[in-house]
Amino acid sequence: MDLFEYINEKKGNSESPLASRMRPTKLDQIVGQEHILGKDKLLYRAILADKLQSLIFYGPPGTGKTTIAKVIASTTKAHFIVLNATTSGKADIVKAVEEAKVERSLSGKKTIIFIDEIHRFNKAQQDALLPYTEDGTLVLIGATTENPYFEVNRALISRSLVFELMPLSTKHIETIIKEAVYNKERGLGAYIMAITDEAIHYLAVNTSGDARSALNAVELAAMTTDRSSDGKIHLTQDVLKECLQKKVLNYDKNGDNHYDIISAFIKSMRGSDQDATAHYLARMIESGEDPKFIARRIVICASEDVGNADPQALIIATNAMMAVERIGMPEGRIILSQAALYVACAPKSNASYLAINKALEDIRTKEIGLVPAHLKDSHYSGAKDMGHGIGYLYAHDYPHHYVKQQYMPDQLQGTLYYEPTNEGYEKHIKHLLEARKDSRTL
Repeated sequence: MDLFEYINEKKGNSESPLASRMRPTKLDQIVGQEHILGKDKLLYRAILADKLQSLIFYGPPGTGKTTIAKVIASTTKAHFIVLNATTSGKADIVKAVEEAKVERSLSGKKTIIFIDEIHRFNKAQQDALLPYTEDGTLVLIGATTENPYFEVNRALISRSLVFELMPLSTKHIETIIKEAVYNKERGLGAYIMAITDEAIHYLAVNTSGDARSALNAVELAAMTTDRSSDGKIHLTQDVLKECLQKKVLNYDKNGDNHYDIISAFIKSMRGSDQDATAHYLARMIESGEDPKFIARRIVICASEDVGNADPQALIIATNAMMAVERIGMPEGRIILSQAALYVACAPKSNASYLAINKALEDIRTKEIGLVPAHLKDSHYSGAKDMGHGIGYLYAHDYPHHYVKQQYMPDQLQGTLYYEPTNEGYEKHIKHLLEARKDSRTL
């Protein structure tokens, strides 16, 4: 059955999955997404007025992307075409365009084309839509779980309004569950069931804003639970826990959410929030993220954000990376936790990171000159004849193993790259450099 077929056909509806039957067909039936579907919002007004331009809906599974498209399908006066990018190709787009042209010439109606999983279309397929969205032959509605700014052609993005859908809140999911359990027309009300508030709350929390997962668990529980002596099917927390098996986490190792979580993990370590660091680490581990990927990020943070404020951080992070590779999971989680929390709690300095970036910028943009003659290699015959190595002062021959001499090329004399902070061990480095600067040893 087509995604939108039930709008006009009731036959066989009772055999459809609960999540499909409970899908709203009117704006006032939609739960959540108030930030784009509030009565004062642009999208709400545009749907009611049937004045839509091309749209792209972006968000995690089960948040209502297809639901909003169904509402548009049931309310618009336009001709509506549905494609799924996982099974459709350029030929289907061409066919839709011809259908739209015929519809416009016969009835004057515009055509809205809904493309689910639009990010799965390749560049050529997406480009095929451009001229027809440009001239008004098609009004595009695309749905994607991936960040459209990375996965959809820029030209197509520029011709569309992008709306981000958020995971539904616990309260939203609770509302949807109650409606599904007690609604006799579209839901399971005819089964005469009872569900506890505790069970509803448990399911809402553990489906992480995914209404489809919540409804699938409710349906499975209803179909597999025997009636009690009072004639009712009782949906308890234990029953739903068994049907859900494992908490749903919005985490795709190749998707946009993956980058959001790793970004939050790194920023929590950088920001010295040890508890948030443990939280995001746990989310990645529970979602099956590659532990080597996590370990590499800890190593980078240990150098970029801790640096010489605590040189031990890089040693611990690097050893953790090697240990995780050798030991594997689940024990590797302990090693990752130790390293990540050490980095989070360590004093912070990005002075080394800034130093190399500034030095590279000068290399790319400035006249950098030659290596001073006294620093050039002199370990070959004829070097002295060219003045190479003459006048070089061997640091270990001087007090404190330090002697002032020119190291920078002439053009960069006086340039400062590494500026130690007063944090952790780097404070000691700073004092040492200041002492050397004041030294009169020549």
